[in-house]
Amino acid sequence: MVQSAANSKISLFYDFFGEDAIANTAELRQLGPFSVGGQGSAEADAGVPTIAGVPSGAGRITTTNEDNHTTLVGTQAAFKAGTMGTIVLEARVQFENLDTKEAFIGFSDIAPETLSIETDILTGATATITNTASDFVGFFLSAELSDDEDWHAVYNGGSASAVTASTSLDLDDDAVAGEWQILRLEITSDGDARWYIDNDLKKTVSGAVSTTTALGLCVGVEAKGAAIETMDVDYISLKANREQAV
Repeated sequence: MVQSAANSKISLFYDFFGEDAIANTAELRQLGPFSVGGQGSAEADAGVPTIAGVPSGAGRITTTNEDNHTTLVGTQAAFKAGTMGTIVLEARVQFENLDTKEAFIGFSDIAPETLSIETDILTGATATITNTASDFVGFFLSAELSDDEDWHAVYNGGSASAVTASTSLDLDDDAVAGEWQILRLEITSDGDARWYIDNDLKKTVSGAVSTTTALGLCVGVEAKGAAIETMDVDYISLKANREQAV
């Protein structure tokens, strides 16, 4: 049965205005239409506190001070490109600093409860990307890459060959501490992916994503040492067509 036009779209949005999620330390807890999770995110010093003094509201995704601990805002794996594309993710983010952290903003087939970016999805070292998850696509930043402040367009699982040379994936658009950027990822029903930064199309890859694998959102940051790491988020928007064959 085909849904009416009014109910045929999925639209999730959260702007982090006026709520503080850090007091709840369940392993997976709700934040608007999304969930807070990640390896170590249930610890008392991890969470998503509201940042005081930001006029439009913003949250600070915060890890513990343990290596490979991740805190993320995301969803369960529930989005299939082939039947729900075009899927559109947009987030406005900034960092206090760009040291000793990795960040991944995109989709993977990994459940969010105890997800670690390095252990479960991918990691970077010098000029090499190591892919762990069978299916993912998104923006990636790593202090352990030689190009440590640049956003990279990463993907695995579609018809396109996986790329592990970071120099072939960098978007030549650095994150700058204390400056907001709008990251937008579009995934078509053919599994093609498009990466935008501040409304500028940076990269397109045909067949970047499996059209049949269910993927979940991850807007996450991970500690790469013994310091608490953060990523500020003004808003997260996720739009998709509703799966018809249900």
